[in-house]
Amino acid sequence: MGIADRRIQYETAGLDREHLDDDPVVQLQVWYAQAEEAGCTEPNAMTVSTIGPDGGPDSRIVLARGIDQHGITFFTNRESAKGREIAVDSRASVTFGWLELHRQVRVRGRISQATDTASDAYFSSRPRSSQIGAWASPQSEPIADRGLLDARIAEFTARFDGLDVPRPPYWGGYVVSIEQIEFWQGRPSRLHDRFLYVRNREGWDITRLAP
Repeated sequence: MGIADRRIQYETAGLDREHLDDDPVVQLQVWYAQAEEAGCTEPNAMTVSTIGPDGGPDSRIVLARGIDQHGITFFTNRESAKGREIAVDSRASVTFGWLELHRQVRVRGRISQATDTASDAYFSSRPRSSQIGAWASPQSEPIADRGLLDARIAEFTARFDGLDVPRPPYWGGYVVSIEQIEFWQGRPSRLHDRFLYVRNREGWDITRLAP
């Protein structure tokens, strides 16, 4: 079967306004919990899109580590390509895709740095090998070969032998604010259900969109 011939007929139940919470953060938390319960592969995986130095979009998949009224939190090397882009232009979008449930969520907002307290707490919860990796990898920088990375891992493993691994000063969290968010539910014949929340001064405007 060729790529042009691949299609799935979505047979999931529809999405109506009465099914949605007035607060989109609560609704996102509900859908995330349902994705976990359904056994979706890495349900916290999300595509974060930022604005590159040439003004074009730049996207990558990262793991969400928190969803609350402040926004959606993820952690990374702030000297990476995405970190450098965020420092210049904080506008971003986030997309969750829960294919097993025929659901998608799209978010638009701005990215700010998480607090040092939040970054320290999350870093301390990571496996030690991941903590060492955060020191060893000059993320997004060219390297000659894998051997250089292996050597740096050995270097930092020895440096922190018998010690707690501290958080690198260039590593930490980001929070994506939720200014707009769309909930998409697949339906038969590509006549999907879509609801868009847009923040206003009092709360949220909620609109059904054509598929």
